[in-house]
Amino acid sequence: MQLSANGLGLEVEDDGPPDGAPLLLVMGLGMQLTSWPGELVRLLVARGFRVIRFDNRDAGLSRGFDELGVPNVPVAALRRMMRLPVRAPYTLRDMAADALGVLDALGLARAHVCGASLGGMVAQHLAAEHAGRVASLTLMMTTSGSRRLPQPTPKAQLALVSRPAGRTRDALVEHMVRVLTVIGSPGALRADPRELRARVAAGLARAYRPAGTARQLLAVAADGDRTPLLARIEAPTHVIHGSADPLVPVENGRDLAARIRGATHDFIEGMGHDLPQALLARFADGIAANARRAGTRGQV
Repeated sequence: MQLSANGLGLEVEDDGPPDGAPLLLVMGLGMQLTSWPGELVRLLVARGFRVIRFDNRDAGLSRGFDELGVPNVPVAALRRMMRLPVRAPYTLRDMAADALGVLDALGLARAHVCGASLGGMVAQHLAAEHAGRVASLTLMMTTSGSRRLPQPTPKAQLALVSRPAGRTRDALVEHMVRVLTVIGSPGALRADPRELRARVAAGLARAYRPAGTARQLLAVAADGDRTPLLARIEAPTHVIHGSADPLVPVENGRDLAARIRGATHDFIEGMGHDLPQALLARFADGIAANARRAGTRGQV
């Protein structure tokens, strides 16, 4: 369903009992609300949550910003490397205001929040700057943005900025499968190739917004170091991160857990930058356990 949130039309899915504990899921760079595995949503609903997913601005079926043009990502990356300011069409704070707007549109004063990757960066702003609205916080495979922390591996960086070989549906599917395989979990947790290809094809059939992804990427580059925000996070926080993440190395998750007061953590051996099927119950248990730490403020 389309909701008006923060003055924008955002696509929202609302699953579970209306009287369940609200849980807002915030997805990562260029990804859609459907990138949250359906099985994870079902597991969370079974644990008493009302699960709310939405397409971020410039992604999926939500409001786009094509009138702002296609940014020059290589130039922005060079400016960031040289520690020069990066100008973005919008900011991660704007995206946090979108998330807050979804809660407002649904009449929810407070919710548990779980953000993955870019979504975790947005969630840091939300929890630090709107503490009264966040009952608990789960941060998955994300970072404070500090430059002193390990950066993506060269292979992951190249995958992220690579382009498809063509504009046909098959070329786009192959490109996305290649990127997600590079950054995803290796070994025993590697996604089944056929399942991954089917999931990518379904996502591309729903929406394909490469210019929107580029604008979101600039919002990340322009945001800088969020370390000062971390001391302002009051919500019980749980950090989930994979030891084999090539895009956001696990040291980034360890840093978040060390800097957020009272944070718990789950550093998972062999997990990359994805949501492996074999770990979905573990994720749901961690989110639910952390929500229970919020006590009467948002009990599950």
